[in-house]
Amino acid sequence: MTVAAPIDLDSIASKVRAEQQGFKAMLMVCTGTGCVSAKGFDIRDSLKAEIRARGLEDDYLVVGTGCNGFCAVGPIVVVQPEGVFYQKVGAADVAAIVSEHLVGKKVVSRLLYQDPVSGKSHEKMQDIPFFSKQELVALRNKGLIDPENVEHYIARGGYQALKRLLHENQPERIIADVIASGLRGRGGGGFPTGVKWQAGRKAALKRGEPVYVVCNADEGDPGAFMDRSIIETDPHSVLEGMLIGAFAVGAREGFVYIRKEYPLALVRLEKALQDARAHNLLGERILGSAFSFDIKIHRGAGAFVCGESSALMASMSGQAGEPRAKYVHNVEYGYRDKPTILNNVETWANLPPIFEKGPKWFASLGTNDPKREPPDPWAGSSGTKVFSLVGNIRNTGLVEVPMGITLREIIEGVGGGVPDGKKFKAVQTGGPSGGCIPASLLDMKVDFDSLTEAGSMMGSGGMIVMDEETCMVDVARYFIHFLVDESCGKCAPCREGLAALDRTLTRVCAGTGCEEDLALLEDLAATVNAASLCQLGGSAGNPVLSTLRYFREEYEEHIRHKKCRARACKALLRYDITEACTGCTICARNCPTKAIAGERKALHCIDQDKCIQCGVCADVCKFAAVAVRSGS
Repeated sequence: MTVAAPIDLDSIASKVRAEQQGFKAMLMVCTGTGCVSAKGFDIRDSLKAEIRARGLEDDYLVVGTGCNGFCAVGPIVVVQPEGVFYQKVGAADVAAIVSEHLVGKKVVSRLLYQDPVSGKSHEKMQDIPFFSKQELVALRNKGLIDPENVEHYIARGGYQALKRLLHENQPERIIADVIASGLRGRGGGGFPTGVKWQAGRKAALKRGEPVYVVCNADEGDPGAFMDRSIIETDPHSVLEGMLIGAFAVGAREGFVYIRKEYPLALVRLEKALQDARAHNLLGERILGSAFSFDIKIHRGAGAFVCGESSALMASMSGQAGEPRAKYVHNVEYGYRDKPTILNNVETWANLPPIFEKGPKWFASLGTNDPKREPPDPWAGSSGTKVFSLVGNIRNTGLVEVPMGITLREIIEGVGGGVPDGKKFKAVQTGGPSGGCIPASLLDMKVDFDSLTEAGSMMGSGGMIVMDEETCMVDVARYFIHFLVDESCGKCAPCREGLAALDRTLTRVCAGTGCEEDLALLEDLAATVNAASLCQLGGSAGNPVLSTLRYFREEYEEHIRHKKCRARACKALLRYDITEACTGCTICARNCPTKAIAGERKALHCIDQDKCIQCGVCADVCKFAAVAVRSGS
C-alpha cells in the first residue's frame, strides 16, 4: 500500500469553490458514453478553443462532466449557475453558444429542449419534466463535477462522511446505521446491506481471517447502463462508499470487478484510484487515522453469469465463472474462501449521503417506515432507485426516482410516454430474468415487493418500454434465447430447461406450436425457476411466466390462428400487392429473393414460395400498395 501525507478536505473544498466562483459561468459538457458517441469530447474541446480564441478563458470555464442522464437529446451543454440547458449540440453550434450566450447574453433558443407533446420550450434544466420529477441520491453529482478531478468531488462535500466516521471510530455503529437506513442491495437481490455487513464482520472476527470488500460493476443486462454511468459520472462516490464499508467490517483490501466492455468507466475509475492514493484517501493511515485500505481492479471477461455473486467470486479467484450452492454464503466463504462483502455500484454510491444526512433521512424516502423501532431491514424499500429507461419511449436515459413511485409516473411523467401516437403495452423490468408488466398495472408502485408480486423483479434497474407493435411471445423468446447463451451450463435445470423453452417459443413464433405447448411452457419455466442452482436460472422463467400471465391470448393466437397481432413474427406474415399498385417496379427491384414479378405500369404480384417475409416491399412502396396480413 502507498503512504501519502494527510490532506485538509476543508481547505481543498474552499479553494475549489473560490476558483469556480471566480468565473462568470461554467459550461458543463456531458461526456458520458452516450454523448461521447455523439462527439461530446469534440464539443468540449471546441468550446475550450473558442473561448480561448476570444480571450475569455479567465471568465468562463468548460468542464467535461459524466453522464447527464438525458441520453435522448445529447450532446448536452448546461450553462451554470444559470442552469440553461442546451440539447443536441453540434460542432456548428459552439460558436453560437459563445457569441450569443456568453458574449451577447442571449439564450440560443434553437438549442433549447422542446416538449414533444406541448411544444413548449424550456430554458432551465430544472423546468424540464425529465429532470424535475427525479430525486437524486446516487446521482447527486451528475452534471456538476469533472469525474476525473477528485477536488471537484471534495468541493461537493466528498469524503467528509468518511473523515467523520474515521474520527468517531465506531464501526459497529456504522453497520447499525446502515441497517436503520433500510438500504437494500441495488444489484437485484435486494438483500439488506447492513445485515450483510454484520454477518461478514462477525465471520471474520470469529475465524480470525481477513475480510474483503468487493464492488460488482459487471452489468450485463440488455439495455442497462446504470452502474457504468455512475462510475463514469462520479467514481469517488463509489470509492468513498467502499471505504466506509471497509472500515465498518474491518477490511484492508478491496476490489472493483468491472465489465470488459466499459472502457471509459475503467479509465475514470483508474484515475480516481490514482488520485485517491495521492490524496491519502487510499493506502496507509487514511486521513491520518489508523485505518489502511486499498482497492484493486479486476476486469471481467463479459460473461453475464459472473454478475451472480458466487460466480463472480470464482472468476476473481481464477476459476471458471460458475455459481455454487447458495447455502455457502459469500459473507463467510467468498473471495479466496474468506469472508467477503459484495455490493453493486449503486449500493456503494448511496452510502456517503446516508452518513451525511443520516439514516432516518434515507429511510424517509421510499416506502419504508422510518419511525419503526427497531427497524426491520426487510420491510419496505427505502431511498431511491436508478433506472435506465429505454425502448419505445420519448425520453430515453438514466433516471433516479424515489422507491414507491408508480410506473405511470416514470413512463409518462419522466419518460414522456410512448412516441408516434402509439399505445403503451408493457414494460420489462429486472433484466433478461425479469418480467413484463402490462398497461393494466401502470399505477403499481415500483418497489422490491410490488414488482415481485407482479411476476417481475427490481433487478439492477433496467426498464424496457414496449408499445402496441411488440409481440409478447417474441419478447419472451428473445430473453430466453439470451439466457441460453449466457447460462454457464453447470446445472441441468437451467442448461436443459432454458434450451427446451427456447425451442418451444421458437416453434410458437414460427406458427408450428400446439395447444400442449402452453402447459409445457408453464411447467418448464416453473421448474427452471425452482430447481436451478443460482439466481440466473432461479428467475430465468419470469419472461415466460409473466407474458403467459398477462398476454396469454397472444400465445393462443399464435397457436390456434397462426396470427401475430403485432406483426413481429415473420413466419406468420403474408405480403400481397393490392390494386393500388402503379407498377413503378421499386418493390421488385428491392426484393432480395426476386419474389416479385410484373410489368412496368402494371399490377405486380408476389410469389409466396419465394417470399421470406422481410418486409422490404412494404417499406419501399410509396403508394401503400403492399398489404400485410397475419393469421389464417
